[in-house]
Amino acid sequence: MRKNTRYATTALGLTVALALTGCAASAPRDGNAAAPTSVVIDTAFTLETGDPGRNYVPTGYMVSKAVYETLLDFAGSDESTPVAGLASYTANDDATEFTFTLDTDRVFSDGTPITADDVVFSLNRVKGMTESKANFLMEGIEVTKVDDSTVVLTTKTPSLKLPALMTNPSLAIVNSAVVIENGGTTDNSDAAEKFLNGTSAGSGPYIIDSIDFESQVVLTENPKYNGAETPDFTRVVIRSVSESATQKMNLEGGDSQVAIDLSGDQVAALGSNISVTSTPSAQTIFLLLNQNPAVSPVTSKPEFASAVRYALDYDALLELAGAGSEQATGVIPPSFLGALTDGVTQDLAASKKALAASGYAGETVTLEYPNDYPVGGVSFTPLAERVQSQLAEAGITVELAPAPFTTQIDEYVNGREAFSIWFWGPDYADSANFLPFAAGAKVGLRAGWTAEQNPAIVELAASAENATSMDQRAGAFSAFAQGLQEQGPFVPLIVPGSNIATAKYISGVSYNSTWTMDIAELHNK
Repeated sequence: MRKNTRYATTALGLTVALALTGCAASAPRDGNAAAPTSVVIDTAFTLETGDPGRNYVPTGYMVSKAVYETLLDFAGSDESTPVAGLASYTANDDATEFTFTLDTDRVFSDGTPITADDVVFSLNRVKGMTESKANFLMEGIEVTKVDDSTVVLTTKTPSLKLPALMTNPSLAIVNSAVVIENGGTTDNSDAAEKFLNGTSAGSGPYIIDSIDFESQVVLTENPKYNGAETPDFTRVVIRSVSESATQKMNLEGGDSQVAIDLSGDQVAALGSNISVTSTPSAQTIFLLLNQNPAVSPVTSKPEFASAVRYALDYDALLELAGAGSEQATGVIPPSFLGALTDGVTQDLAASKKALAASGYAGETVTLEYPNDYPVGGVSFTPLAERVQSQLAEAGITVELAPAPFTTQIDEYVNGREAFSIWFWGPDYADSANFLPFAAGAKVGLRAGWTAEQNPAIVELAASAENATSMDQRAGAFSAFAQGLQEQGPFVPLIVPGSNIATAKYISGVSYNSTWTMDIAELHNK
């Protein structure tokens, strides 16, 4: 689970933010003015490195997507099927061998042709840097050069998720000769990060002009770029503005042209000179009920989870989320393969029956949650209060126990919370991201849910993981999601919206669950 984009750095005031750009923001077009050639983007920074192979945070992904390219890509907001990027691909019937054929016309920002050697080095560099947060993306994948334009990726078990993995900006293809010359290796001795923090070694439509990890990134056009994108903006400034209210003020005042992190309520209040792209995000907010009796003899009863599941009024909870949001129909969000069509509906009779079967005797259950970490504009405190009120109507007594994210995360990760609100987002655009909710898997164990407690769910997860056809895979993931809804210790609540607001003259905004927005797709209308 990657960190959410909000509250990442100290908020910059408006005056400071403007000073950091080094120039005035582009003025909107009118009938007598030339089209702006620069754009200012405000977002809550999660930026740790300019090295794509070490990157694992949302702002970093947005930057890497603009500067580097991957073997495969997605077309606009459609994340269902990867398309050709630097290469096209074919797969064998067992989904264990993937052959990538490079577009031999493509070059890096210094004019060097992109070859199979660059692909092999780039992917093996991430695989070998075990200290990199992105290292897991290459787990179990072997990379072999066939010739200068052909590379084969192999796995021991079926891996229909592999094409989606190859869209992740952490697996971008770098100029191997340049990176090796500046300390790059394929193991933990790699020392190229310092170089990549200030210099581009990619083939994307932009190159790095400057990076300040606390304040802003400046990108300029790559004069050697010869790919399919046709960006209208030759200069891009991405600023760290962690407070969404400040982002809104900057956008309305014309000091920025794009605001990434506005809530549903904020976008509803924007004027007619602002355009908004609202869509369900890929985040899922859910309740966790610990299945370990040592943690809680109450929540560990499967019937108690059912009682909670049917007690809630999901439409009333959704009112707190605003534009672009949807009820979570399961642990898999609606844009992913296997997502359920319909969510749970409130059924108080079913809730009371399950509650009686659980042996609940009126004990107070403590609901824990981070109170300083909104997800997609959804604050957890009013959500927790509404859950508390609804459960009280069903006969369940809940006490609220908010805490800062930094305190709460350790309790959650280590499986010590009996009843809590959390969220989950994908690391790459594939439903395999949600298999950790299975019994005995990472999130399952955070809920005290061992493989021995539900072998049927374990089997459903294995079927989804090892499917060798898309039809088989879709059915397997749907069965997995349905099994979790019926038997799991998780109660999915809300998929919050992604609301990207822009100046009226900007078009081309497409939400992506990994890199949020492709800067190169922004255009003047």
